[in-house]
Amino acid sequence: MGWKAAEKLIRHWKILRGDNVMIIRGKDKGESGLIKRVIRSQNRVIVEGKNLVKKHIKQGEGHTGGIFSIEAPLHVSNVQVLDPVTGKPCKIGYKYLEDGTKVRFARGMNASGAVIPRPEILKERRKPRPTSPGPKDTPIEHVLEKTYDAKSGIGMPDL
Repeated sequence: MGWKAAEKLIRHWKILRGDNVMIIRGKDKGESGLIKRVIRSQNRVIVEGKNLVKKHIKQGEGHTGGIFSIEAPLHVSNVQVLDPVTGKPCKIGYKYLEDGTKVRFARGMNASGAVIPRPEILKERRKPRPTSPGPKDTPIEHVLEKTYDAKSGIGMPDL
């Protein structure tokens, strides 16, 4: 038994993994923390060390059982990103700089309008790319083999 999928999914997410957010509703209202995980299928986020619930885990092979505190997901509407200048919660807007790069900025009534930097944690991959070829990967000698020559017409299919 878990969370149901959200009826209306958010299409354009403005909150990212690694953002510094403040919880604006719920039992941890007014506390801030970093977003640990974004669950887009449920419109929820997990904030580090916040919204702790007790989880009863049965003992099994390789692990002990007991009662553990884990972070439960919060709905995305219950958190707001902190303004990097004022440190207060704000809304997020997008704009293009003079050089053409798209950036997030703080907007709202008491917001400074400062650019909210992209979190550093997003630069590293959660699942590393495989270094060795798998059974379904094409060998490199077949990839580099020249099968078509435009000038001589070699390799052109007969239509």
